[in-house]
Amino acid sequence: MGIRDDVNLLGRTLGQVLKEQEGEDFFNLVEEVRALVRRARGGEGSAELQTLIADLEVGDAENLLRAFTWYFQLVNLAEEYERVRSLSEAKGIRSQSLEKALTDLKALGLSAEEVEALIARVNLGLTFTAHPTEMRRRTVRNHLVDVADTIPELGEADRAEEATLRVAAHIEAMWSTPELRRLKPTVQDEVKGGLSYLPIIAQALPRLQRDLERAFMHVYGRHSDARLPLSFSSWMGGDRDGNPFVTPEATRETLTLHRERARELLLTQISQAFADLSQDDDGEEPYRQTLRELHNAVRDGEKVDLLPTLEALDARLRQDGQARSADQLLTPLLTVARTFGQHLVSLDVREHSQLTGAAVAMLLKEAGVSENYADLPEEAKLDVLSKELTSRRPLWPAGTPFPEELERTVGPIREVQQAVAQVGPRAFGRFVISMSESVSDILEPLLLAREVGFRILPVPLFETLADLERAPSVMRALLSLPAYRAVLGEDVQEIMLGYSDSNKDAGFLAANWALHEAQRQISAVCQQAGVPWRFFHGRGTSIGRGGGPASRAILGQPAGTIDAGIRITEQGEALADKYSHPVLAHRNLEQALYGLLLSAARPQNPLPEAWTDALTRASKVSAQTYRDLVEDSHFLPFFEAVTPIHEISRLNIASRPVRRPGAPTLSNLRAIPWVMSWTQNRSNLPGWYGLPEAMDTIGLEVAREMYREWPFFRSMIDNAQMALAKSDPVIFEDYLSLGGAGTELAGRLKAAYAEAVRQVEAVIGGELLQNELRLKQSIALRNPYIDPIHRIQVELLRRARAEENGLDIYERPLLLSVQGIAAGVRNTG
Repeated sequence: MGIRDDVNLLGRTLGQVLKEQEGEDFFNLVEEVRALVRRARGGEGSAELQTLIADLEVGDAENLLRAFTWYFQLVNLAEEYERVRSLSEAKGIRSQSLEKALTDLKALGLSAEEVEALIARVNLGLTFTAHPTEMRRRTVRNHLVDVADTIPELGEADRAEEATLRVAAHIEAMWSTPELRRLKPTVQDEVKGGLSYLPIIAQALPRLQRDLERAFMHVYGRHSDARLPLSFSSWMGGDRDGNPFVTPEATRETLTLHRERARELLLTQISQAFADLSQDDDGEEPYRQTLRELHNAVRDGEKVDLLPTLEALDARLRQDGQARSADQLLTPLLTVARTFGQHLVSLDVREHSQLTGAAVAMLLKEAGVSENYADLPEEAKLDVLSKELTSRRPLWPAGTPFPEELERTVGPIREVQQAVAQVGPRAFGRFVISMSESVSDILEPLLLAREVGFRILPVPLFETLADLERAPSVMRALLSLPAYRAVLGEDVQEIMLGYSDSNKDAGFLAANWALHEAQRQISAVCQQAGVPWRFFHGRGTSIGRGGGPASRAILGQPAGTIDAGIRITEQGEALADKYSHPVLAHRNLEQALYGLLLSAARPQNPLPEAWTDALTRASKVSAQTYRDLVEDSHFLPFFEAVTPIHEISRLNIASRPVRRPGAPTLSNLRAIPWVMSWTQNRSNLPGWYGLPEAMDTIGLEVAREMYREWPFFRSMIDNAQMALAKSDPVIFEDYLSLGGAGTELAGRLKAAYAEAVRQVEAVIGGELLQNELRLKQSIALRNPYIDPIHRIQVELLRRARAEENGLDIYERPLLLSVQGIAAGVRNTG
């Protein structure tokens, strides 16, 4: 069977369930809508479809949304299995695999020893974060997992009948299971949802480690002890920026859950190794004895020397002539222990610079150091902070509890301190400071940590366009301070770059170029200071927030900027897309590692001045075009009319508010709902707007040359073509009917979209996605079936806005429509 067979079978099974559960009339309604959508897509007009949807009762509208959303959930499963099937059947050296990485590195002239040194130097850090479009309850996800596990059996003659019945049973159960949470998801809901993918990743890691060992043998003809340069972190339960629900207690509960899940993972792996390593020596089972002692210590929650014990066992096996047993039977446990340990993932703490600054001001005032620290100029602040950081005296009276306002900021540091004491230093990652604008913003958390007697490493997060432009000078000043260098020591300096707010500030191309230049200049600063560095990329899943394939993004990094590796955020729906199956997890990880190794080895040759000059000019033009749009006095009302942003802000989608504190403005709207709103109406504006003017400035021939020869530019244009291909002018026209039709802004956007498509196709030399046929097929497969969800959402928005208390009446079906579009389009935020 192929993907179309799987899709057809799953679709027929869903249809049968709908007929049985909701009756023939509803099933016929679904089929009628599908037929009308196909006719509208074929150019026969949509008047009959629009009339049908306008006349729908709320109950029928809700059930139609559910039916088409379930269709997409099942299509997603079929696509995932098709990817698993094609990967499993692939022969020879796969593209972007670890063996291909070593082959390419050898072709660049690197010896085995140089590749080993490269792998030891770099690290790929994947950081899990929550995302509002991953709204499915775990109960529903469990049903979908069971259906996914059954799909392979649908094509086996002796098992197809039973497998079909099992799939039908799960679809039947799902139809009667509420898809949406009745209550707003808690921080713990988000934590548990994200951590649920780690056991699947744990299954992929041993194979990946063996791939690395085999690659060395195949490419260089010798064994290597190189280990996967891979680590996992999380923000869920530690990201406090604008989320009042991430309290110190929530952080404590998160860290407890990390330890529990790590213990479960380790005990499973230790038990399997115990069962496998059954070798006997004069009536003793020496390997099992070691594993039994380790099992009991982990079970009882003791802090154990996990890696030294297992590495000694590995060495003993090899010394005893049991190398195969070490490679095949102990490697899974050893790899999982190296990656997850007793901590599972490293929890970062993120806080807004205003709050860390306010907490420091309170401490300094209490200690009589400064009555008005917050009002001091930057130089005076740095003088105060530098003196205090070289002092050991506490600022708050010993034994006196912090007031609640201060405890909320300092408390999470105390919680990670206790977790580190229980399971080791990897329980905590870094302290990320949102909206870092100055050196004092970066130093202030160090003073808070000193109050609890704990060492942290601060990570400045440069988010806005102005922050990115200022970042190199901020980092130069920071690294010149002896007080800070004493704290940093020999550790890696991390610098986080925000894709979201920079895009919201300046638009697609200007944000991408600002990020490129910030990395290039900060790298030079760190290199001059003699400090190892690593960039932490705050990417979303949408193109407007730095999304797109991870390997493409890594390969598109400026040459010479990957020093100690790279960190990347992985958000809600991306976790489901990448890590729902061990084969998919393996593929995504190997592709990202391929990108890391090749990018880290890329020589730092100066870019042609014509290219950098062209992009600098294009960036200014593109940013001005974008600012002219969003600063238009009519833009905010237009945005609120033609997107569901107002409704999204009222819906119980995520634990985090959609805006930062303050009166509703475009500036305090968070980037996820900003991008999500444009995805819901299929304009995908943040992923391409301003590009035509930029291309006009660059010129077609220069743009084609840059696309052929410059990985950064190619990655940017490929991401833009993906955003344009996933846009749909026909659907966007429907949303314009909510209040934007006929306006100057509507005409501007439609003309800009058409011109962006023309310009990108001219640069790449063909139709959009001509080299990504699987994605093109996926979009074509989905478009006719996502249309009803869009059209029903538009109708619900029209009703909700026209009726008194309309959102209260239509809240549930609107939320279902948001979820359905997210399932159908993917890469939504």
